[in-house]
Amino acid sequence: MSRTDPIAELLTRIRNAMRARFDEVIIEHSRLREAICRVLASEGFLEGVEAGGEAPKRKLIVKLRYSAGREPVIKGIERVSRPSIRRYAGADEVAKARGAMGVHIVSTPLGVMTGREARRKRVGGEILCRVW
Repeated sequence: MSRTDPIAELLTRIRNAMRARFDEVIIEHSRLREAICRVLASEGFLEGVEAGGEAPKRKLIVKLRYSAGREPVIKGIERVSRPSIRRYAGADEVAKARGAMGVHIVSTPLGVMTGREARRKRVGGEILCRVW
């Protein structure tokens, strides 16, 4: 498991689980991972997110969402800001993902939110990933 980039590990596990048509995937818990998954669930890309277990060994149970034909709702998911190359954007610079069909997930001083929310609240931050 990757310890240098836990967000990339989260995104890769979600991507691989969707390709394998799993109903859910269990990931080690962190507050940032949980916040990212909650944003994805609120945007309709995931079915739900649950945090369970005791404090030192908490797990995050991510329920994946599929269409009626069992096709994944997430068509693509990629990391934008990496540990080697951080990507930051001001409130006006947060772009739309895939012509407004996807979302950027941004870490701001007000918390983790979509790029649309960041533009509305007039805050910038680190662009973590792009989902469509």
